[in-house]
Amino acid sequence: MALVGKLEAEVDVKVPADKLLCIIRSENHRIPEAASNHIHTIEVHEGDWETHGSIKLWTYTIDGKVEIFKEKLVVDEANKRITMEALEGHVLEELKSYKMTYQVLPKTDESCMAKITVDYEKLNENVPEPNKYLQFVVNVTKDIESHLLKA
Repeated sequence: MALVGKLEAEVDVKVPADKLLCIIRSENHRIPEAASNHIHTIEVHEGDWETHGSIKLWTYTIDGKVEIFKEKLVVDEANKRITMEALEGHVLEELKSYKMTYQVLPKTDESCMAKITVDYEKLNENVPEPNKYLQFVVNVTKDIESHLLKA
């Protein structure tokens, strides 16, 4: 069994790509409002909400358990892609490394696709693949979509 792996998901979203990317990239402070059943708080620890290299601390609930995730933001403007690399948090209790990449691909003027990729390295062979974290991001994306459609 390999220790290094990659998980991927694609989510069709019925909002314009720029709206979704704006929240994911530079308006994270709006996510707890949009996905309050999943995300509790997001705090900037270094930098700001959107600058490459900024560090944020997320508090969220997954599988009924409150967890934290401290991440460093990597921005790829040209490809409408952001990457969150784990620096600290519960995800690193079982994984040596965790990196989530979120790319927004326009489909029409009023819809897009979110492509979510999780790259990881497990601490040992007994650790399960981090499917719950991938599904968590899919669920949050759907919550954000619902929130934007109401606005």
